[in-house]
Amino acid sequence: SLKANDTSSSAREDQVQRWRVMSPAEKSACVDALNRDVHLMAEAGIRRRYPTASDREVFLRLAALRNGRDLSIAAYGWDPDTEGW
Repeated sequence: SLKANDTSSSAREDQVQRWRVMSPAEKSACVDALNRDVHLMAEAGIRRRYPTASDREVFLRLAALRNGRDLSIAAYGWDPDTEGW
């Protein structure tokens, strides 16, 4: 089990207890929100590294990060080893 070094054991237990009482729909909503936030942070990182990239290029770079090189090439013809990650 992963334990954050900056979280007290009582705070960790409080969090676990909150997860236990959540409905499946509430848990799913939390996961969806976290996935959305990760997507937005990854996109922001790409835009920061490639400030002149078009929306399409940002999409392709993000797809490569999420799906890997082989699928990126197969699906979009985008080789991140050539174009950059």
